[in-house]
Amino acid sequence: MYFLRLQIYQPQAHYRIPFTYQRRHTYPIPPYSTVIGFLCNVLGIDDPVKTEKIGNNSVVLYEQLKKIKISIAGRFESKTTEYIWFRNLSATAHEKRFASVNNRFINGHVEHIGGQSPVLIDILDEVNLIIYLAHEDKGFLELIKSSIEFPVRRLEILHLGRAEDWIVIKEISAVSELNFPVKRNDMRTDYFFWIPEKMYVTNHDLLPSDFHQFQGLLFRITTWWEVRDFEKTYNRHGYRNFQYMPVKLNDGLFVRQQFMIDEQHKNFPVFLADLN
Repeated sequence: MYFLRLQIYQPQAHYRIPFTYQRRHTYPIPPYSTVIGFLCNVLGIDDPVKTEKIGNNSVVLYEQLKKIKISIAGRFESKTTEYIWFRNLSATAHEKRFASVNNRFINGHVEHIGGQSPVLIDILDEVNLIIYLAHEDKGFLELIKSSIEFPVRRLEILHLGRAEDWIVIKEISAVSELNFPVKRNDMRTDYFFWIPEKMYVTNHDLLPSDFHQFQGLLFRITTWWEVRDFEKTYNRHGYRNFQYMPVKLNDGLFVRQQFMIDEQHKNFPVFLADLN
């Protein structure tokens, strides 16, 4: 097993909590599905059967991606709330507001077409993320690394969260063998972590603490997804059916717990989610 470490900075970001509408709440760090979407973007995966040559082998990129393990940690400086209007450009919404599709006047003023709704969006400022990617295929991680450094395969601007949440790569490590030890390490960090219920570890001499021993708020966050009727529409932005994984959102306090640490990076905690 090999790993790749990414350090990412975002001036602003919003990682939407599902089913929040009038006020769109954000997680403090991106869920696994957001990072997976970022990797699909970087690798240019716009079709689940798309192939790429890695070394002498031709591989299906999405099948390779499904084997990846991910650890996500992050912090932010502040949170602000944006007040914006969402516009509905359907004729029905326009008629509901203006009484007629031919009218754009309200109170003597010409207004934008369609209906409108006030929406609040929580935004994280000055975001710093540390993401570990682990995979049994060294060549696949090398492909991810080179695709980030030279994003010639990307489908869109590289972002995490909304399309406008651009990223800055602060550091990308070399692809190295994953041999992080599992140790008890009482510490307090200023990062948030996802602690997955199904965790991947390489060192079986000492196992990490049980999921229920870690402190944190319990969530079920999104992982993989399928686009409904993709075979008919080839619309990768279509309706998505998500899978979920139980996790705990830890605020960086670890007492009497064992977990993997990256000794080459200030003993940073690593919680690789086994997403399959």
